[in-house]
Amino acid sequence: MDKSSSNHKHVVDENSKDKQLEQFRVNNAGTKMTTNQALKVSNDEESLKAGIRGPTLMEDFHFREKITHFDHERIPERVVHARGYAAHGVFELYESMKEFTKAKFLQEPGTKTPVFTRFSNVVGSKGSADTVRDVRGFAVKFYTEEGNYDLVGNNIPVFFIQDGIKFPDLVHAIQPEPHNEMPQAASAHDTFWDFVANNQESAHMVMWLMSDRAIPTRWRMMEGFGVHTFRFVNEEGKARFVKFHWKPLLGVHSLVWDEAQKISGKDPDFQRRDLWESIEHGNFAEYEFGVQMIDEKDEFMFDFDVLDATKLWPEEIVPVKIFGKMTLNRNVDNVFAETEQVAFHPGNVVPGIDFTNDPLLQGRLFSYLDTQLIRLGGPNFTEIPINRAVCPFHNNQRNGYSRQRIDVGQVSYHKNSLADNTPSTSSAKEGGFVHYAEKVEGRIIQARSDSFKDFFSQARLFWNSMSPPEKQHIIDAFIFEVGKVQSRDVRQQVVDMFVYVDKAMADMVADGVGVKRPTGNQVNVKASSPALSQKNTTRVPYTLKVGVLIGNDFNGEEVKRAVKTLRKYGVTVDIVGEKLGKVRGADGLNVIVNETFLTMDPVLFDSLYVVGGTAENQAKFNSNIQYFINESFKHYKPIGFASTGAPFFELSNAKVGPGIVFATDNSDFDNDFVKAIAQQRFWDREIY
Repeated sequence: MDKSSSNHKHVVDENSKDKQLEQFRVNNAGTKMTTNQALKVSNDEESLKAGIRGPTLMEDFHFREKITHFDHERIPERVVHARGYAAHGVFELYESMKEFTKAKFLQEPGTKTPVFTRFSNVVGSKGSADTVRDVRGFAVKFYTEEGNYDLVGNNIPVFFIQDGIKFPDLVHAIQPEPHNEMPQAASAHDTFWDFVANNQESAHMVMWLMSDRAIPTRWRMMEGFGVHTFRFVNEEGKARFVKFHWKPLLGVHSLVWDEAQKISGKDPDFQRRDLWESIEHGNFAEYEFGVQMIDEKDEFMFDFDVLDATKLWPEEIVPVKIFGKMTLNRNVDNVFAETEQVAFHPGNVVPGIDFTNDPLLQGRLFSYLDTQLIRLGGPNFTEIPINRAVCPFHNNQRNGYSRQRIDVGQVSYHKNSLADNTPSTSSAKEGGFVHYAEKVEGRIIQARSDSFKDFFSQARLFWNSMSPPEKQHIIDAFIFEVGKVQSRDVRQQVVDMFVYVDKAMADMVADGVGVKRPTGNQVNVKASSPALSQKNTTRVPYTLKVGVLIGNDFNGEEVKRAVKTLRKYGVTVDIVGEKLGKVRGADGLNVIVNETFLTMDPVLFDSLYVVGGTAENQAKFNSNIQYFINESFKHYKPIGFASTGAPFFELSNAKVGPGIVFATDNSDFDNDFVKAIAQQRFWDREIY
């Protein structure tokens, strides 16, 4: 079907969550100040004192209320995924999934369901930087007519551990070390790598963490995965194992490590700023939604256990069926009230979506609910506006901190006769959730299935799937990360472990971190999965950011035409100059400079258009442009040179070659430059 068009009936009003939230929105502009009790305030500058220089009096209730509220403004930040940002949106169904699941929001093509999506970093505190090397959270709350469904995933399809009981150990190891509280938002330290070397089930996940996937360019350009194996269950009770996928329409793209580190200093809010500004400008974040499905009868036909969270299902073996699209189209009104207070839980499901015996998933089903109780002050966090279901909810749960509902009537128990045994339960036909009737038998035991004990085959599969530049980035990441480890013994253990993934890789890492080359051999896996390499992703220029470096006396017609072409293809253009204000072309065209060389940096752009020209301080102007060109060239980015910009190429360290586009003697410069921008990186470039 045509995925871009839909005139179908909406089962869920796409604005229903917005309408619900409207009653909670308050705009204080133009109002009179009051206390929280609605008493008008006459003075908010001085506290009540006994004499003009005397002590403050306890009877100053406004002062006490204001200070007390301030003292209690903070709530505990999340233990993991503390650094996060979110947006509202809508999920639209392309085609019916009725054959596979009875979930109502997946039945009728064209159905639109409101969503709230939070992106996050796993390790760092709330105040850490966006672009650190880390796993990214990708959590989506669907406000369906059957209740809230939460798909709480990551941008990496596998995880470090296989059993939920090990999650505290992992987090303790990867977070700042307790004796000095360092390093912040980083895995490059002793305790993490000691954990890895002594918990070798982490091998596959660590390969992803060392890859470009751990430093995405933007949240709008990263995949999302449900990580675990869930079940779809249809009306007939037939179940299938499923894994969930989010595919960004802009493709999957990453930073280079030097660039990521510099962005952390230049703009620690880089990714959240991108999401906010893109939505404000109407460049909405879009992801297609799909599943991989395996029939229950085929559960044991693969060389991996479908319940093992450290394993993926290669897309070439189990294809992803795309069936809908999520569009994030509205920013939050208040980050604390929405982004910080939103509560996700993988146990929030609807009929037709169910769990499996994945032991890591089973642990999460307990942990997420438990953590909300302390973060959000008790069991009534579901009444916080951002967490409320859009459909009515009724039960016999009562009281607790910050209860907002006023439940009327004398009955708060089941079964009862005083209220005709209501609220009553619902059968499966009436929409009641009925757990899948899986047959389970066996002895109570604390052990691990032998099918979970292959730690290196898929780590090797991932390595085999990488392009040469991606492999080099992984090697460099290992050398950087393990090179930060103080314990030589731990460094040796790490290379001795990863020799089972690739011998040549482990040898290079060993040489780089000053330990002996390992003596083991890589596992005998020749398979690869092209879907895992970013070499094969979508490449479009849409929403990429180009910095136009410009001074006076430029060729106005040439620049006007080039900028018009860039904007035609949806490229965002920032005009960067010596100072804010106007620059004037040789033909009298005025251009408004909106950024300066001090307020911007080349790492914040995807590409440069070097126009050049003249400036009041020509030497400094030339030096600034030279720096911008050198940094962008070093980070493999495309650079376009206008006719007046060509002299600046000679001043720089850039070399003629891939991604370097000149306007001189090129009648099709504008289109050639747009094609280069879409490519984003030129890995075959010879870097000085």
